[in-house]
Amino acid sequence: MKTSELALPEGVEILASDTPEESAEALAEAVSAELRQRLSRADRVSLVVSGGSTPVPLFDALSRAELDWPRVTVLLADERWVPESDPASNTALVKARLLQNRAAAAQWLQLFVPGAAPRQGVSQIESRLAELELPLDVLILGLGSDGHTASLFPDAPELMQGLAPKDGQRVAIMTPPSQAQTRVTLTLPVLMSARFTALHVRGEEKLRTLARATVDPGNWEAMPIRALLRPGLNIYWSR
Repeated sequence: MKTSELALPEGVEILASDTPEESAEALAEAVSAELRQRLSRADRVSLVVSGGSTPVPLFDALSRAELDWPRVTVLLADERWVPESDPASNTALVKARLLQNRAAAAQWLQLFVPGAAPRQGVSQIESRLAELELPLDVLILGLGSDGHTASLFPDAPELMQGLAPKDGQRVAIMTPPSQAQTRVTLTLPVLMSARFTALHVRGEEKLRTLARATVDPGNWEAMPIRALLRPGLNIYWSR
């Protein structure tokens, strides 16, 4: 499938690259430019990233970016409820690959409370996030083949709490049967408020997932990524 065959909504831009490294460099340049622009007008800015293997070259590129990193708060869009010593920890990944070089000076905001059960720890995370000024400045999301983004999984019993939180919660606990670990995720209103949003994806399968998402766009519960397919979204795809 070709990127040109995608029936994306008007205002959604896609940038295709031949290699993951080219895509990562292009996205790193766009993110750096956006953060610099925001830093010229704000005391602090936020950079929200996602885990997995796709963003690794992006993290490496961003870690070397010339930015006023001490004024940047970095956090994940979602996290597995596991300690950093667990191979599944995205926190460990971000610390090892992004918070290095120049970016080591950034402030880290963690979506995990060591030693706490998820539903007890989430209140502590809400308190941490209360100090984070909204809207988010830069948000980088991934995409699952089931149409999930962040940890808004279609099969999670708590999905509606993540899509439409009743009391303005910024985070929600997700326990999708399809996943081995409990998850914590930023809620959809927080994600949708971001000033700059990029979807960073790789491979033909993700193009097919995007194609499915463009059908029945209002059915967010079946494919939560549909909520983000709107004007202003920037899709960075590579083979």
